[in-house]
Amino acid sequence: MQERLQKLIAQAGIASRRASEQLISAGEVTVNGEVVTELGTKADPEKDHIKVRGKLINPKIQKRVDVYVLLNKPKGYLSSASDPEGRKLVTDLVRSRVKLHPVGRLDYNTEGLIILTNDGAFTNFVASSKMISKVYEVKLKGLPNENAINKLRRGILLDDGFKTAPAQIKELKSTEKNGWYEVTLFEGHNQQIRKMFDAIGHSVVKLKRVSIGPITDRSLPVGESRLLTEDEVRSIRTDPAGKNRTTRR
Repeated sequence: MQERLQKLIAQAGIASRRASEQLISAGEVTVNGEVVTELGTKADPEKDHIKVRGKLINPKIQKRVDVYVLLNKPKGYLSSASDPEGRKLVTDLVRSRVKLHPVGRLDYNTEGLIILTNDGAFTNFVASSKMISKVYEVKLKGLPNENAINKLRRGILLDDGFKTAPAQIKELKSTEKNGWYEVTLFEGHNQQIRKMFDAIGHSVVKLKRVSIGPITDRSLPVGESRLLTEDEVRSIRTDPAGKNRTTRR
């Protein structure tokens, strides 16, 4: 059966679908010895010889087993599978027989839940969806007033020109010096939460992601990981709005 090349490369666990498209555009992919650069080109892994950077990927497509890992990321780790600067990576924290990549990203200095997988289609679905919620706990410097928080709830224009979508913000138990909030986003602009609170004059002191769609796990220690269950993987695919949340406490 013919499939788009970027999907087959992702199925082989070589890269996410978006990164696979970049490999194709760069001329790194051949089908039956011919370089393919046109996105959308299809091939049949049972009949065609598909190579990425000179290596045949057909066996990987046929033998591949999907792996989904939930990691409680510490601060000081990069949400990437590689880094030319040699910084510590989230993939360093997970033992796996297959090559994994992070689904989306968490900022270098942000803690919390992140999924790693070799399933490029799953990665593309989660990263591109505007329906899958991400929930964060935020500690602020100082105590913003309700008017400032309401601005963030409605959406705000950041200094970099990005207009945020309306956000769900709930006040948690604040102290005399620090505001604590739960923030729910359905988008993933670079350092969005930090920039949002900077815009109202209250910098973020601590930031932690506590759920991805229906998936959360309060009992998972920082720096540790576990496999997602089949039900959890199914829940994020079929219940992206986060209803009937799957919880481990």
